[in-house]
Amino acid sequence: MIRQSVNLRLDGLSKRYGDVQALAPSTLEIPAGKLVSLLGPSGCGKTTTLRVVAGFEVPDTGSVIIGDVDVTTMPTNKRGLGMVFQNYSLFPHMTVSENIAFGLRMRKAADGEIKQRVGEMLDLVQLPGVEQRFPNQLSGGQQQRIALARSLVTNPSILLLDEPLGALDKNLRETMQFELRRIQNQLGITTILVTHDQEEALTLSDQVVVMKEGELLQIGTPSEVYESPKTQFVSEFLGTANLFDGETVGSGAGQDWDFILKYQDKVTTLKVQARDDASPGPAKIAIRPEKLSLTRSEPESVNQLNGVIRGHVFRGSYHAYEVEIPGRPTAIFVYDQAANRSTSSVMKLNENVYVSWKIENAVLLKD
Repeated sequence: MIRQSVNLRLDGLSKRYGDVQALAPSTLEIPAGKLVSLLGPSGCGKTTTLRVVAGFEVPDTGSVIIGDVDVTTMPTNKRGLGMVFQNYSLFPHMTVSENIAFGLRMRKAADGEIKQRVGEMLDLVQLPGVEQRFPNQLSGGQQQRIALARSLVTNPSILLLDEPLGALDKNLRETMQFELRRIQNQLGITTILVTHDQEEALTLSDQVVVMKEGELLQIGTPSEVYESPKTQFVSEFLGTANLFDGETVGSGAGQDWDFILKYQDKVTTLKVQARDDASPGPAKIAIRPEKLSLTRSEPESVNQLNGVIRGHVFRGSYHAYEVEIPGRPTAIFVYDQAANRSTSSVMKLNENVYVSWKIENAVLLKD
């Protein structure tokens, strides 16, 4: 059985490499049994954070606390961790059974316990009967499952995943996302996932931590960081976002503010929900392409712009349109679900259209 789930706290962690601030002073609480992803581009500090948790790096400041135990100065092999890496790190000269059993052998476990635990792990990753195969006789997805089984066989209290699905092709990666989430949920093991793949983070996580240049920019559920990004970086890194520069006019939290949009000589007044910490003045809003509606006739919406279709591609489940707004320097993108339209009603190039959206679907950004 896996150990009882424990919480993980990173308290004021920071790390520099010479003049480079790899991780600014950061505090993060990971509840017991939850999967939290560290998401961001290369060099944002996510792998540094994982290495500090693992004990491969010593932080300049701060503490790593597992449960109620400060493990900041504790050796890696004493921290009760399981780790899975992108390259699997399976021993090529060992069978599947020997690979999974390696950690137990190092702990001098009895043969009977080893046999039982290896069988349990193979059942967990749904690969019974492959005990005597070698890694090169397995597919990429099977190798990744064996790497996961090996990391879990010693009953770790924390699971660390460093780009675990990065070497797999797209279809297999999607399948393994569901498989990995199933196993994590079944075991209830506290998990940190490092990834630069937005879809992977949104699919797998209970919470997503978006990082940039060593800082934790936003922490929230997948829906929170996607639907309500706080900054332009978060809005764009989590997927396509249409950005509008304008000026907010209004006062009072909980009220809809005017958002003044100026393109050349045309002034358009829209409505936006104000944040509690917002103040009137120059502002930027973000709207996801799938939150926009596209019509030929003028909609009954306070938030609407007229435009012209300048591009269209079919992406299977939806149509992606590029819409030119008169006076705006760049086009906006609108995603329209394919199931909602017959072939005859697909918008044509150079067709005049209206783009509209609900007030709550435009997010007022901090920067």
